[in-house]
Amino acid sequence: MRGELLINGKDAYTTWGVSMGDNFLDNIEAPASVKEYISNESRTENGKRVITDASLIKLASRDVTLQFHICGDFQDDYLSNKRAFQQELYKGVMDIQIPSRGSEIYHLLYQGKQVSYSQSFTEGKLSAKFEEPNPANRE
Repeated sequence: MRGELLINGKDAYTTWGVSMGDNFLDNIEAPASVKEYISNESRTENGKRVITDASLIKLASRDVTLQFHICGDFQDDYLSNKRAFQQELYKGVMDIQIPSRGSEIYHLLYQGKQVSYSQSFTEGKLSAKFEEPNPANRE
């Protein structure tokens, strides 16, 4: 778990007791959709003109829901980790890197919408929605 997930340049597990939750890799690595083709529909022509030049195809921003697993050695440790991780979320910008999957950095914005949460005494699951404004920028 150590070193498997970096958030804002910090090891998520050693900093907040956070690791990747269910379907984390599936959701973060899902391909982005493309923006609509440039087109023009004129009443003086049949159909419409569509520009399909591959160099003009651009990626659309995307929403992604990620689940995080938060843990602690005992209840107070868990609650401290949970609060600290929430404070990191509230900063808004989340740069997420998964070193075992390469050097890509996902630049996400925390939306604070559709958040779900469940917990026991020393662990919990937090599912949150993010926006990736520019999926082409993963440097």
